[in-house]
Amino acid sequence: MTPKVWTKNFWGFFMRKKHDYEALLKYMRMLEDGFPIDYIHNKFGIGAERLKCLWLQYQKQGISALHRKSYTQPGGELKQQIVSDIEKNHLTLVQASLKYGVSATRLSVWLKIARGQGLDALLITKKRGRPPGMGRPRKKKPEEMTELELLRVRVRQLEIENALLKKVKALVEERKARLRAIGRGQSEN
Repeated sequence: MTPKVWTKNFWGFFMRKKHDYEALLKYMRMLEDGFPIDYIHNKFGIGAERLKCLWLQYQKQGISALHRKSYTQPGGELKQQIVSDIEKNHLTLVQASLKYGVSATRLSVWLKIARGQGLDALLITKKRGRPPGMGRPRKKKPEEMTELELLRVRVRQLEIENALLKKVKALVEERKARLRAIGRGQSEN
């Protein structure tokens, strides 16, 4: 089974698919058989750094390294500790990823923040999601509406219906005109 890595979505842009357990196991078997990491990276579209990390984890832990792990949000102090350990001991992202169980991509983001804004910037946590009050206003039920609001809703519905009927009438007239032009429709006389 060859996993498809890239697919086109509706607008023609390419989207990346996640690599499932079976695909990762296949990659590990290929690495065991002597295929180079670059070959697997280019053929299947999995990141080379991720593949290196998985390969090292697979060699240490076996098949259990390929299973998805539950995600825990590390605190600012842990982020600072990890970044300072990387800086002091000159660890590579792969080594630090294996040591702390954090993805190399996430580590590179933390390093960029720490180098640009200082270690204290890692303590700042942003709230996720939309701020309160950003959603659509709740629709009122007819029982909750005043008479004026009910009338406005009814007028809006009638305006929409009227516009739809005008559009249908215009389409019917256009079709009749096309049929008359090719000699298939009724004449106006």
